Amino acid sequence: MAAITMKERNIKQVSKRQKVVNVFATILRYLFLSLVAVAVLFPFYWMIISSLKSYTEYKLSIPTFWPKEVLWGNYSEAFTAGNLGRYFGNTVIVGLISTVLSLVVTVLSAFAFARLEFKGKNIMFAALLATMMIPGELFTITNYITVNAFGWMGSDGLVQGFLSLIFPFLVSVFYIYLLRQNFLQIPNSLYLAAKVDGTSDLKYLWKVMIPLAMPTLVSITILKMMGAWNSYMWPRLVANDEMHKMVTNGLRSVSFLVEGSSTDINYPVQMAAVAIVSAPLFIVFIFFRKYIMKGVSKSGTKG
Repeated sequence: MAAITMKERNIKQVSKRQKVVNVFATILRYLFLSLVAVAVLFPFYWMIISSLKSYTEYKLSIPTFWPKEVLWGNYSEAFTAGNLGRYFGNTVIVGLISTVLSLVVTVLSAFAFARLEFKGKNIMFAALLATMMIPGELFTITNYITVNAFGWMGSDGLVQGFLSLIFPFLVSVFYIYLLRQNFLQIPNSLYLAAKVDGTSDLKYLWKVMIPLAMPTLVSITILKMMGAWNSYMWPRLVANDEMHKMVTNGLRSVSFLVEGSSTDINYPVQMAAVAIVSAPLFIVFIFFRKYIMKGVSKSGTKG
């Protein structure tokens, strides 16, 4: 009996020690995550509070961590400065059109590689995947030569400038691969049954495969829109005129000067402009992050 009692006491002591260790481990884990979160979020916090300050308060030698006077007018001034409104419109136009056309190309290509049988399909798909190993900078050179040959560069016309921004990046091998893997998870028996019933390939794609692959399609749509919104180097190369300039390039070219000065930059207004440009991406990520994760996770690795 004494041996059993001693053994039970030892088990309780080990259990208590283990609980203490687990508590300390949890505290350290959350402390580390909190520090990382502060390091990541602080620049955005500083951007927002700086956008609400006056120029005099921003230039103080000792920075304030909350505005003494909140100036919401900085945002209206930032939006009306230069042609920021036009740049927003250009970015929305390019983003929507390129996303819709890219979805059409991606869906049809993924369906062909997932369900249709034709000679050289596997070789062609392997060649497409091989292009993912090529640095994007090399495609920039070839795309630049191509749009220049087609006469899509410069400010000769409204449509030509937008063509150079939209068409070179309509095909994404990564999106095709992602959607193809999702299509391969749909049982082939559904396709064969639809063909027996006389259903065309396009009708089967529209009625069956697209609804089942909707999470992945939503993810592709969001990622494509975010890519168009964040694009900087390519618009600067081919469409850097006022008529076609994108919001990322326009934000850099607008002069946010203090009233009555030709050299001093009004940093609070500039911060407000940066916050305006960043806001759509934050909103999209906050409300659609679960769709992005769900779409990527459902793509799987089959095939």
